[in-house]
Amino acid sequence: MVGVNAPRRGAPHTVHAHGLHARGHLILEELFPDLTEELRSAGVPVGDLGEMRWYFNGRRIRPARTGLISVTAPRPVLECHVRDRVAALPNVAFLENCDVLGLIATPGRDQIVGVRVQPRDGESAAEELDADLVVDATGRGSRTPAWLTEFGYQRPQEERVKVGLAYTTRHYRTRPEWFDGVQSINPVAAPAHPRGAFFGQVGHDRCILSLTGVLGDYPPTDHEGFLDFARSLPVPDVYEAVRDGEALDDPVSFRFPASVRRRYERLTRFPQGLLVIGDALCSFNPVYGQGMSVAAIEVMTLRQHLRLGLPPKPLPFFTDVARVIDVPWEISAGGDLDFPGVTGRRTLRVRIGNAYLARFQYAATKDARLTNAFMRVAGLMDPPQALMRPEMLLRVLRHAPRRPTPGEHWLDRGPGRGLPARSGQ
Repeated sequence: MVGVNAPRRGAPHTVHAHGLHARGHLILEELFPDLTEELRSAGVPVGDLGEMRWYFNGRRIRPARTGLISVTAPRPVLECHVRDRVAALPNVAFLENCDVLGLIATPGRDQIVGVRVQPRDGESAAEELDADLVVDATGRGSRTPAWLTEFGYQRPQEERVKVGLAYTTRHYRTRPEWFDGVQSINPVAAPAHPRGAFFGQVGHDRCILSLTGVLGDYPPTDHEGFLDFARSLPVPDVYEAVRDGEALDDPVSFRFPASVRRRYERLTRFPQGLLVIGDALCSFNPVYGQGMSVAAIEVMTLRQHLRLGLPPKPLPFFTDVARVIDVPWEISAGGDLDFPGVTGRRTLRVRIGNAYLARFQYAATKDARLTNAFMRVAGLMDPPQALMRPEMLLRVLRHAPRRPTPGEHWLDRGPGRGLPARSGQ
């Protein structure tokens, strides 16, 4: 079994910053009662999503007590606790250290009835496992599109938003003064300040710093380059903390070329007995922190279909899950298209939405009610349209009648403050 601190094979993003926010947290707590307290007792930070130190466009928004929980467990720790809960179920067994070679279909290829698996011991023969239902949760590298082609079906259409994202991550020994009572410090990337970071507590005396760059601007993995990148963030908080900090490991990088949505719901034929879920359906830009929460919502959709007492019919299931994905895809893909270098179709709705969001985020630096509303949308509790309700609209226009200019970079405030000149981004 994978250890608490060991990343899973095939999940290169595991060592980087993760957050289980709001809707996803509520679902996991429903499925695994008292999981939050169990994680808290294990030293995992748990806090209010709106009370973190958030920066948008180089400005800090007002903190707000939202009542929405954010769990910033290292991904292997969260997975281990969930896995232990699942393993304790009497009708669950794990088959470990195996690769899935392919699907087994009926002669007419209209029904999937099992899978072929190969143990990784180098000696055992492949095995066939019978199944009433096969669920592909293998992530963005899913082979289901290729297997469909082998069985004479069409591949699903794919939508891609090429972001050219990279994470570079390092862990540090936490100092009490770094966070000053907050769970994390998050300068979020924006077109005017395209470098971002997630700097947060992940244990009693351990914190994580994931630097982010887009469109090929990859954070370096050498010590000096890593610190220089942190220094180039629009606010000083992160750099001033870690420049003399005790690093616990070397920087590690992970690249994410594009968000990908596979449109299974648009297929007209699909074999019975097979479903696709999670990143195998839609892989989001990870900076939005949506992946685990969306997967959790999809699981609840699957539960609704299973409660009918028969294996779910694939196309109705994919139609329902597509509705689940629509909102977070609109948020992440629309946000990415605010960067001029990101390729994609910028509809009038996307352009208007991004212009309004810039005003909203500026107004949230003055009004904590707006922070609360924004976090409810970011946490997938409310739809984006909630930000345009009359009360919200009036609050935004009061503080931002026009799209504001981005906040000034901290190194550009040098004259009169003794700060060094900025060498460029």
